Amino acid sequence: MSQNSLDRIDRQILMELQRNGRMSNQDLADKVALSPSPCLRRVRRLEEEGFISNYVALINADKVGLGLLAYVSVRLNKTARASHAPMSDFARDVQAWPEVVECYAMTGDMDYLLRVQVEDLKKFSKFAMDKLMQHPAVVDMRSSFTLQRIKETTEIAV
Repeated sequence: MSQNSLDRIDRQILMELQRNGRMSNQDLADKVALSPSPCLRRVRRLEEEGFISNYVALINADKVGLGLLAYVSVRLNKTARASHAPMSDFARDVQAWPEVVECYAMTGDMDYLLRVQVEDLKKFSKFAMDKLMQHPAVVDMRSSFTLQRIKETTEIAV
């Protein structure tokens, strides 16, 4: 099924599940004006075809003591000393860093953009100095710290 083959009800199902992934099938069926069986069949199809990739609990980072959010741009030495594939090595190694909650390969001056969630500036400094800047492929990093959350959502318009 392609994105274009999603009908209005499929799109409604996706929007409702983004808002509340714990919603019962009966409640979802009511919201999208279907009976429970066809609704469940649609949800299963959307899962099988990859439109729904996961169900998660979104944790409030402040409540668990991870109040510092930083965005870090990273530039790599494409001919790094330690490897013939520095970008692949970096992409592999970043998977093991729990401070990094998102990592994207980017266009432009920098190679990667990291979203880093840590307790405080001291923990960020330790991460930056002991892990990130010690990586053999990293030649530069630039960090920006959030001052205030203006909008934060996991919902995408479908």
